[in-house]
Amino acid sequence: MAGKSEKIKLRSSGKKENGELTGTFYTTTKNKKGEGAKVKLRKKKFDPRAYDAKTGKIGCHVEFTEDKIK
Repeated sequence: MAGKSEKIKLRSSGKKENGELTGTFYTTTKNKKGEGAKVKLRKKKFDPRAYDAKTGKIGCHVEFTEDKIK
């Protein structure tokens, strides 16, 4: 089974109160073969540093997008 998956980084789209990106990320693996191999992965996950303007609190669920590990 070696070589059938690749490591990817999911980078947060959340922003701090001053408008800067939080820099939070998760690492996971993704199957190289199949239909989803050419599509960038997007997931909604919790970012403990993201600012939620509606509630005025820090920490909310935001969209994370796929980024390659260098």
